[in-house]
Amino acid sequence: MTDYTALRTTMVDTQIRPSDVTKYTVIEAMLSVPREAFVPSAKRDAAYVGEHVALEDGRVVLDPRVLAKILDELDIQNDELVLDVGTGFGYSAAVMARMAEAVIALESDESRAEDAQTTLSEQGVDNAIVHVGPLSDGAAEHGPYDCVLLQGAVEQLPDAILAQVKEGGRIAVLFVDGALGVVRIGYKIDGKMNWRFAFNASAPVLPGFEKSRAFQL
Repeated sequence: MTDYTALRTTMVDTQIRPSDVTKYTVIEAMLSVPREAFVPSAKRDAAYVGEHVALEDGRVVLDPRVLAKILDELDIQNDELVLDVGTGFGYSAAVMARMAEAVIALESDESRAEDAQTTLSEQGVDNAIVHVGPLSDGAAEHGPYDCVLLQGAVEQLPDAILAQVKEGGRIAVLFVDGALGVVRIGYKIDGKMNWRFAFNASAPVLPGFEKSRAFQL
């Protein structure tokens, strides 16, 4: 039988700590949440490999290093409301629920959203709810949010998402241009986003966040 607890500890010790992730809340959450419960059952043995876990329709569960580094940069506090865009089966929401006051986990696939809510409930995560809808629309009825992050990359960031960041709040976005990707943290000050570089990373572009292509004959 696979010892997932040992694999989880090894993931933190060999992938996350060496990636300059230092905040105790992030490390504690990554040690505590059973990643294998939040991936398709056929892929459980790959849950702790240091790479994205592929889902259907080009989506992924982010590489644990990428997620941990984003969370280290965001520094979520226990009185904050978080929007998790593209939660998949809910792993990222479960991790952040250990840091935040509450998490709204947005998922566009209805069946996946149901599975995510079920797994979150089974894992005793009572401060995260799954909201079903297009990822690019966000979940305005529950916002605005202290923190927003996206479980995938972006070519173009919809205004609807930026509008849901609270004044003084922040958003983590993996911007891609071709093969290159950069995570930036945006801070909303006086209604405008101020961006700073965080680190390099790559991931598939989330549906609805592609750059509009010019029509060509």
